[in-house]
Amino acid sequence: MFDWFKRKKKDQPQEESKPQVETPQVEEKAAETAEAPETTAAPEIDYLAFAKAAYKNVQEKKEQDIIEETAPEPIAEEPAPETVEAETVTESEATQPERTEPVAEVATPEPEVIEAAEPVETAPQPEPVQEVAPPEPIPVKPEIKPEPPVVATSSVETPAVETTPAPIAEEQPPEPEVAATPAETKPMPAWMQKSDGLEKLKETAIDTEGLEFDEDFLWSAKVLADQGRDVADISLEEIEWLKKLRDGLGKTRRSLVNQLKSVVGQGPLNDDAVMEIESLLLQADVGVGATDYIIETLQGKLREEALPPEEAIAYLKEILRNILDEPLSKLENSGFAPEEGKLNIWMLTGVNGAGKTTTIGKLAHLANQSGYSCVIAAADTFRAAAVEQVKVWGDRTNTPVIANPGKNTDPAAVVFDGITAAKSRNAQILLVDTAGRLQNKKNLMDELAKIRRIVDKKAPDAKIESLLVLDSTLGQNGLRQAEVFSQSAKLSGVVLTKLDGTARGGVALAVSQQLGLPIRFIGAGEGIEDLRPFSSYEFVEALLDG
Repeated sequence: MFDWFKRKKKDQPQEESKPQVETPQVEEKAAETAEAPETTAAPEIDYLAFAKAAYKNVQEKKEQDIIEETAPEPIAEEPAPETVEAETVTESEATQPERTEPVAEVATPEPEVIEAAEPVETAPQPEPVQEVAPPEPIPVKPEIKPEPPVVATSSVETPAVETTPAPIAEEQPPEPEVAATPAETKPMPAWMQKSDGLEKLKETAIDTEGLEFDEDFLWSAKVLADQGRDVADISLEEIEWLKKLRDGLGKTRRSLVNQLKSVVGQGPLNDDAVMEIESLLLQADVGVGATDYIIETLQGKLREEALPPEEAIAYLKEILRNILDEPLSKLENSGFAPEEGKLNIWMLTGVNGAGKTTTIGKLAHLANQSGYSCVIAAADTFRAAAVEQVKVWGDRTNTPVIANPGKNTDPAAVVFDGITAAKSRNAQILLVDTAGRLQNKKNLMDELAKIRRIVDKKAPDAKIESLLVLDSTLGQNGLRQAEVFSQSAKLSGVVLTKLDGTARGGVALAVSQQLGLPIRFIGAGEGIEDLRPFSSYEFVEALLDG
């Protein structure tokens, strides 16, 4: 089970020891490739080797999961050969009384399981059977010669019995027609079961090949390697998420990167270059304050030394990461993992249509997949069918939903009941869905403040997070909403949604720089897997990757 919330905590100590991890890899590969001592190709070879190792590790994990899923099948196969042996013994016994007794003996062992113990008693009998076997074929041959039609009639009647063709196969191997029938009957008891298991494994093995070792995989592996991640810790979920994030920011990237490279790579910035960079950043909704900071810092660096385009873009990435990480520097704990031993309450607020209810469902799925138990409080009692929508997400994620069946009920009462239910179930996370409201409606903002007071009073020992859900397509308009919501709901973070449908991905920089709020989650798609914890490094790499 992969814990998305504690992924950053694992990365932090590894980033400090990153130079110690990379040096032995370079030394080992330098020893292996001593004939080619080129230093420039070393990092590329390292990234390629890391990507190959990660690809192999992901496939092995997938195959292990498949084997665990099909584990009960081999358990059923082990007793199967024992039953086959019991059937062969009965067939050998059936050869002695060829005419009358086999039908009665065959009819009884199929439903009765007791005969599995009988072959143990008859185990010493194969010795006399082998002694009697050589004299028997002499009288049997003349009996079969005058009875070819009798054999034909018995072959027609035997497919229902399934036992008479077995002794015929032993007596007449040269006949082509008789040899074809036992070939069909042999795999019936046990071999067919084994072949079915192999076919299932082959089908699932084809599924693992669906993961392509393409440019997106190489880029994702490079991003994880730069963060100091170990190959053994990389999961398929991370690779797939980085691909989605890169695709989601494609609109913003295509309108920003190529033009920035053409401007930044020309040395010190003149007035025309400053104006062009400023217009590009503002088009991406980076914001005026963040744009001024970026230009001043970048211009100061380029005055000291002329940088080629690639190094200038790398320095620009560092500037953007510093802006996104600045709000976290003011917090004692920069992580966002649920604290153990206490209730974690996450309130989601925002305007109508921002995607709060959908984000609630995705967060519940993310928490369950990471091993945390959660409860949803459907406190949006104003919008029509809001409670029903939350219940649908609860069914999809196997998460209990606390709701009031009445209409236009007090949302604070629903939150009160939700806290009580979460404590009684020892849940680790309580997700509170609130009604959408405009920032200029004072009565609705007062209602939001009341909900926050109830939460503080009912759960004083809980860790409370108030998250504002912002629609990325709104750009700078979302900042004005955040300023008003922060006063009523005591905002502690932001969830950015719908990044895949806009070229205004720079609004994340404006949120961090102007509001001083950390971005906690980011959504880049409509699927249930398309919401993940925010990482400034991965966001900037996906935003400015050429």
